[in-house]
Amino acid sequence: MTDTTHTLTTGGPDSGLDERLGKELDAFNKEASGCAPEEFTVRVDDAEGNLVGGLSGWTWGDRAGIALLWVREDSRRDGWGGRLLAAAEAQAAARGCRSIMVSSFTFQAPAFYARHGYEETARIPGFPGGHEDVYLLKPLTAS
Repeated sequence: MTDTTHTLTTGGPDSGLDERLGKELDAFNKEASGCAPEEFTVRVDDAEGNLVGGLSGWTWGDRAGIALLWVREDSRRDGWGGRLLAAAEAQAAARGCRSIMVSSFTFQAPAFYARHGYEETARIPGFPGGHEDVYLLKPLTAS
């Protein structure tokens, strides 16, 4: 869509746009709340330097969130998911967070998070395959 002064386009992935939107929203959120979100990561590599698993998350004020958590298929029964989660929770607590949140589709890992003390707070139906998006929250003890 084009008018005399603007052009509206749609397309596929655009990392440059994503980066710009993130910066703009972080600035807006900081102005509105008095603090800016801060990202963090946790990773584990094997002896050859190959990624076994990782987690990316964020803290914002006294709340933390897990954006992504993944463990390589051949290492999923070795306890790395729990260790990544514990490290993220420790990082969030060290930053003064009182709780941490995550969402997980029903075909992913809501039971994993529940085993680690996360409580379901919401469930959104209607995803492909009849799945739901489950939102979970866990209180943290500040360190």
